[in-house]
Amino acid sequence: MHRLFTAFFLIGILGALVQLLGGDLQAPARVVSALWEAADLAVEVSLGLIGVLALWSGLFRLAEQSRLADRMAAGVRPVLARLMPSLRRDPAAGAGVSMNLAANMLGLDNAATPLGLKAMESLQEHNPEPRRATDSQIMFLVLNTSSVTLVPVTVLLYRAQQGAADPAAVYLPMLMATTISTFIGVILTARLQRIPLRDPLLITVALGWLALLAVLALGVYLAPPDLGNTLSGLFGNGILLAVIGLFFFAAWRARIDSYDCFVEGAKEGFTLAVKLIPYLVAMLAAIAMLRASGVLEAVLSAIRLGAAALGWDTRFVDALPVAFLKPLSGSGARAAMLDVMQTHGVDSLAGRMAAVMQGSTETTFYVLAVYFGSVGIRDFRYALWCGLAADAAGLLAAILLSYVFFG
Repeated sequence: MHRLFTAFFLIGILGALVQLLGGDLQAPARVVSALWEAADLAVEVSLGLIGVLALWSGLFRLAEQSRLADRMAAGVRPVLARLMPSLRRDPAAGAGVSMNLAANMLGLDNAATPLGLKAMESLQEHNPEPRRATDSQIMFLVLNTSSVTLVPVTVLLYRAQQGAADPAAVYLPMLMATTISTFIGVILTARLQRIPLRDPLLITVALGWLALLAVLALGVYLAPPDLGNTLSGLFGNGILLAVIGLFFFAAWRARIDSYDCFVEGAKEGFTLAVKLIPYLVAMLAAIAMLRASGVLEAVLSAIRLGAAALGWDTRFVDALPVAFLKPLSGSGARAAMLDVMQTHGVDSLAGRMAAVMQGSTETTFYVLAVYFGSVGIRDFRYALWCGLAADAAGLLAAILLSYVFFG
């Protein structure tokens, strides 16, 4: 990541120098001004998120303390046992893997990572070649880099903070894009591992999920444009309200003091918002350098010309910075999404497409480095390529679905 960060700044400075030599005497001042503005924007965005992050951190604490994630894990375990056959011989690893994916589905990022590391350690205990990834570890990584998130709170928070008319309007296309990412990643990995996907349970779950998404998408697509956007937002907001209700119901059944539990969790949201500031400053400043120096626009213009030559609609190009950074850096992709929203408008096609891209997949290189690095694996085998294939499928789906829903 440090190489990418350094390259952004050096390329931005080089771009400013080229503009200066070309006669643009305002280029250095423009780049420096963009740096100050990016730093101010990072602080403004982070502080603006304090309230909503505190809210959702408190709600997520209810899900953790009521063991709702544990019950979800038990529900997905039979499916995982078919995708990762070694889990049948290792119940401890199966529990860790299930809880990690259940936490991801609920958007419990703080809980998902430590659970994932613990699950990877359990899988490593039965690894005959400790420096080489097993089939189950590779499947686990692909599921993490492409896992379906039912509550994509982070993206919706940023849309709300940037003044979107309906922050949840992107929910349905986002859910569809991340589903496509997961399906492609799982199918490709299963094919390489010779795992039979014609299992009745796997087919039933996949067809049931696809049927639900198809019905929802058809309803939105056949409705008039304004009504379609309203229905998409209604679905997203309805899911969020249902999840909140589920959190409180689970806390009530577990006889948890929901108020004290919520307040304790909300304190973490405040801390998290403050912790975001240096990361956002770093990446927003780097992207501002590229944009102000003309380098980013030159790259996007080249892609735009190529797309126009093929007769394509070129509006998707404005959102591509998110696609470029998403596999590499979560903070970088987040900053690129904010930059697109600021530049083109949060409810523009590019702004909505950037949000769908952000929620369509995970940061493959980061997950690979953290999860495999934590147990000393050096031979990733085909894990990276399967993860990147899932990323590509999710990002391409995000572009196409954004045109269908918002174009």
